[in-house]
Amino acid sequence: MNDDSISEIEHLIALMAKLPGMGPRSARRAVLHLIRKRALLLTPLAESLGQVAASARECLNCGNVGTRDICGICTDERRANGEICVVETVSDLWAMERAASFKGRYHVLGGTLSALDAIGPEDLRIPRLVDRVASEGVREVILALNATIDGQTTAHYIADQLEDRVQLTTLAQGVPIGGELDYLDDGTIIAALKARKQL
Repeated sequence: MNDDSISEIEHLIALMAKLPGMGPRSARRAVLHLIRKRALLLTPLAESLGQVAASARECLNCGNVGTRDICGICTDERRANGEICVVETVSDLWAMERAASFKGRYHVLGGTLSALDAIGPEDLRIPRLVDRVASEGVREVILALNATIDGQTTAHYIADQLEDRVQLTTLAQGVPIGGELDYLDDGTIIAALKARKQL
């Protein structure tokens, strides 16, 4: 094997190591596996990556990722039920879709407000959310933001922007199904106690 082919492989390993959850050692193992399974995995993966690189785009309406300017969720008239679920990232949207319990539309903010990182409302899709509430006949906005300081700050800011325009709700917080109290952090236990309901 010549130096050029080694440097190409090292370059691939370096790129793979930048993926979430991958370090240099994991990337090296993954690349070696792909090379060994070249016909079965590497070639189809390279072709698929090329296709996705050429066609992937953000939905102009909600910020979801797909292959069209307006995603399938936004164009599905069955989901025009007056509910918008606001999430931080596309991965949060996909998690909600996996649960298959929400039948409305989504709005991806693209992050949260953060004074530390100099991320303000204009850096997120908050103005677009306000426009959608006005133009799409939205009755309820569900704030499904992470229970972090930045997430809660963002939720309060959005609530201020949409006050008296629409019903605002948040996801319940507390003990997850199958969770054991011994393994929960203090904040989750406090939230669970505050959100308790009568049996």
